[in-house]
Amino acid sequence: MFRSGKGRKITIFITVVSALVIFISMGVQRRCAAQGGNDYESIELFTDVLSIVKKSYVEEVDTKKLIYGAINGMLSSLDPHSSFMPPETYKEMKIDTKGSFGGLGIEITIKDGILTVISPIEDTPAFKAGIKAGDQILKIDDKFTKDLTITDAVKRMRGPKGSKVTISIFREGLDKPKEYTLERDIIQVKSVKFKTLDDGYGYVRIAQFQEKTDDDLDKALKTLRDENGGNLRGLVLDLRNDPGGLLDQAVRVTEHFIDEGKLIVYTEGREKDSKMKFTSRKGGKEQHYPMVVLINSGSASASEIVAGALQDHKRAVVMGTQSFGKGSVQTIIPLSDNSGLRLTTARYFTPSGRSIQAKGITPDIVAERVELAATEKKEGMHIREKDLENHFEVEGKEKVDEKKPVKTPAYKADEQVKADSQLLRALDLLKGWEILKTIDKPAA
Repeated sequence: MFRSGKGRKITIFITVVSALVIFISMGVQRRCAAQGGNDYESIELFTDVLSIVKKSYVEEVDTKKLIYGAINGMLSSLDPHSSFMPPETYKEMKIDTKGSFGGLGIEITIKDGILTVISPIEDTPAFKAGIKAGDQILKIDDKFTKDLTITDAVKRMRGPKGSKVTISIFREGLDKPKEYTLERDIIQVKSVKFKTLDDGYGYVRIAQFQEKTDDDLDKALKTLRDENGGNLRGLVLDLRNDPGGLLDQAVRVTEHFIDEGKLIVYTEGREKDSKMKFTSRKGGKEQHYPMVVLINSGSASASEIVAGALQDHKRAVVMGTQSFGKGSVQTIIPLSDNSGLRLTTARYFTPSGRSIQAKGITPDIVAERVELAATEKKEGMHIREKDLENHFEVEGKEKVDEKKPVKTPAYKADEQVKADSQLLRALDLLKGWEILKTIDKPAA
């Protein structure tokens, strides 16, 4: 009797549960059918699901956690760059634009469903370890990244200075993923670096577009002019592995080199505020010396705006490899609980109307980076006429034209520059530009 009673109780319990499941399924199906209807019906579907989860999930769940998760899911279905930032993440984001934060120093995105490195930030743990643009991050510690949002991935890679994190990387050419164990550090991103490459030729590197990038660039250009007798003969603007940053700073950087009134970039979106045009304003302009802009696959967003504008206005020669291709604008919207929304609100276009989205900037001169030997052949290794026995000497005291050629690549620059093939090509181009101006034009 006991066994029979227990069996009946189990049967009744299973029947009740089955009926409940059928009821819930029918309710959800009815709501899903309403998705093609108005927004109110869709919101009603969401509140129904929220109520069911709150009431029937196996464990008690915090409502805010459910709401945050729902918002994350909604935004991740739009594009790789729209995301929700909980209060802590939103606070860190505001610190990031000022150029100081804790972590590894990797700018990331989601490409083809895979967490991908846009570029490592210079002089950070990731950069020093050899992480490269285009690397796919498969795991962070023991967590696979397949289902992680960008926000979650950033959160896992951030941490106290001195703590360690292991990331599993796959890149083209590797037979299997490679693990990197990195020690977190306080990332101090210096937006602008500069130096004189050779007499009259300057070099400016922009690592990221932050709040003070324009101010830092202004100081850099002034210092370079002072170092070179008040004027520059040419400039290399290095935007390689620059993941972008603030749109207004990209515009201000470009203004240094573009004449007043010329279009720099324009944006188009659904809302009126998303349709904007940015033109070069009054102010101190650089002389029209020759310029080369260096880009690569790690150049994205704001750096593509600068390269595209200078290329369209024929103000600079763009050299390197195809850029990343991020042609969308994200607006940061603060929310009531100190969280934030990063929402794609517009696409940007270069002055000629080119969209960079998923295409990137095509360089005028394609130049892959190659490793250069540290040592150069010595002059004594070559045999010339004067070294041959019984060679003819110049008779008399005739004046011999000993016009000195331009020496390349024996630059004043440091060893790091001399090992950078793309930078050397850029400097060669600038010097060639100067030489070509001195060549006499053929008679008509």
